[in-house]
Amino acid sequence: MPVHEIISPGGLPEPSGFSHGIATRGGRIVWLAGQNGTDENGLVVHGGLVQQTDRALYNIIAVIEAAGGQATDIVKLHLYVSDIADYRASRRALGEVWRRHFGRHFPAMMLLGVSGFFEEAAVIEIDGYGVIEDSGHSDSATGDKPT
Repeated sequence: MPVHEIISPGGLPEPSGFSHGIATRGGRIVWLAGQNGTDENGLVVHGGLVQQTDRALYNIIAVIEAAGGQATDIVKLHLYVSDIADYRASRRALGEVWRRHFGRHFPAMMLLGVSGFFEEAAVIEIDGYGVIEDSGHSDSATGDKPT
């Protein structure tokens, strides 16, 4: 079973809503491609940053679960937003969305402002990676165990 150890060194401010670092041992790494607020039909959900973040987190967790993990196995996330001022103004609502998906689990994270996304209606994209138990995972395309 993989071990995730939160790293919070002295001399850095106390993290709020993120971890400074997470050391892992054991397991396998799942690299999470950028996910935006796209629904199962390939359409960016209506609404703004909060609604799209909700769906992007749902999508990220769906990928880690498909690999055999869970939200708390996610150890690093990069958040890219088109409007940092909107992100700052939405922090309370975003916190509620976060807790619904992750509870009190806070990966190491980074937030960047960007000029735009491939999906023009997108206002956020999230990528990262997780470390999950390697117990003979199945082939995601077929559901078969590796031989």
